[in-house]
Amino acid sequence: MDPPTGEECDAVREQKAALLKAVRPLDAAHVVRGQYAGYRSVPGVKSDSTVETFIAAKLFIDSWRWAGVPIYIRAGKALPLTVAEIMVDFKRPPRDTFAEIVSPASGHMRMRISPDVNIALGLRVKHPGERMEGQDVELILTEQEEAFIPPYQRLLGDAMHGIGDLFGRQDIVDAQWRIVDPILDEIAPPIIYEQGCWGPEEANELIGPDSPWPNPKPNVMAP
Repeated sequence: MDPPTGEECDAVREQKAALLKAVRPLDAAHVVRGQYAGYRSVPGVKSDSTVETFIAAKLFIDSWRWAGVPIYIRAGKALPLTVAEIMVDFKRPPRDTFAEIVSPASGHMRMRISPDVNIALGLRVKHPGERMEGQDVELILTEQEEAFIPPYQRLLGDAMHGIGDLFGRQDIVDAQWRIVDPILDEIAPPIIYEQGCWGPEEANELIGPDSPWPNPKPNVMAP
């Protein structure tokens, strides 16, 4: 979203609303739903359940800032790693420094927001030696170990102090429903995927020429 015009909570929510209202409604052709193998054997789950445990989606935001930029979202259960991470791939320069085939994700910014905090910048630098060959490196700008915060502590505190930044507003909720409404009645069964993988193969087809998905790696600070 764009920066808020003030410090009051409504200034923040105004920008959230403006962004969500600019998001195109989801198209079923740009969504992949999956269900991990064995989910229907979980106690309490129907044997013929079509509830998805994985989703990948391609979004577009019709605003001056984000026009033409594809936004990919992927989330699911029984994946190799539990993490919330944002990857921003930068556009390639008009002239390549290294005369070689380079991965589109060579220049990127990676922001991990859960369970640990990690911000890193991906760059292409010259490989040592006489030849003009590059190699991908990632410079970690900051990292912070996981800190446990009791659930809902922030929300309860904000509620008692009358701070509404993290609470919904009617127009924001309406904008969110408008985005997902076209796919809510999707009746196609979810695609089965094996536990411990990154979801159905169809998700790789969804990202297409912007592939591959940037699969998160384990926390480098872990022992």
